[in-house]
Amino acid sequence: MIKGVKFASIPVSNQDRALAFYTEKLGFRLLTDQPFSEEQRWIELGISGADTRVVLFKFGESLQPGSQMNITFWADDVEATARELKSKGVQFVMEPKREEWGTAAAFKDVDGNTFVLSSK
Repeated sequence: MIKGVKFASIPVSNQDRALAFYTEKLGFRLLTDQPFSEEQRWIELGISGADTRVVLFKFGESLQPGSQMNITFWADDVEATARELKSKGVQFVMEPKREEWGTAAAFKDVDGNTFVLSSK
């Protein structure tokens, strides 16, 4: 039986720049940074309190950075989290919006990948 999601891969153009963004701006922690091939490293990040991991990976021509990602991060307080991330320079493309089901916002990373930030 499937037990959960092990990791989600995010396409990046520059692994060092992406690593700085995800650790310094979003507060993810570095779990693994090791050689993967001659062109890149395997960079795996953890999110405090979560089992799912994030991998920063260069996919070549198959998956380009700068698209709408099918990944939604959650926070207890979306509005407060958005304010904190904005203070660190994170660009939001959709301000927090309250709906009947909860609150959501959307932000971009350094490669232009767009993610949703939602209440649980």
